[in-house]
Amino acid sequence: MALIVSLVFLLLLTLIGISSMQNATLQEKMSGSVKLRNESFQIAEAAVRAGESVVQGNNYKLATCTRCAPPADATIVSAAGANAATGVTWSAITGGFWAVQKIATTIDPVNINSVGTDTSYSWTLYRITGVGVSGNSRTV
Repeated sequence: MALIVSLVFLLLLTLIGISSMQNATLQEKMSGSVKLRNESFQIAEAAVRAGESVVQGNNYKLATCTRCAPPADATIVSAAGANAATGVTWSAITGGFWAVQKIATTIDPVNINSVGTDTSYSWTLYRITGVGVSGNSRTV
């Protein structure tokens, strides 16, 4: 009788051990996924900052885009260069890419209340898209 009880007890301990191992493996996979997603987000942020610094240069010139929709190839871009279908030129940084689109020039930008109706000022509007790739995670 003691043998049967000890075998059942051993079986229960084995099941608890196997369940714990599966749980630990799952948590490790989830934390790895979160880490990759966080890295790709940080790379995308760095890509946007790189694009911003280029646009803020004194002599930056870019033709107004003809297709001003957000670049559809942002989810699949894998190399720097121009994409004829979207009209976007991608530049590479470590672990990611960035692209700039000149949307328009305006005298009445959104959220700038200090200017009022003074038409002597004008602002150029750009869309800067950053893509970060880390492992199998891609952040736009």
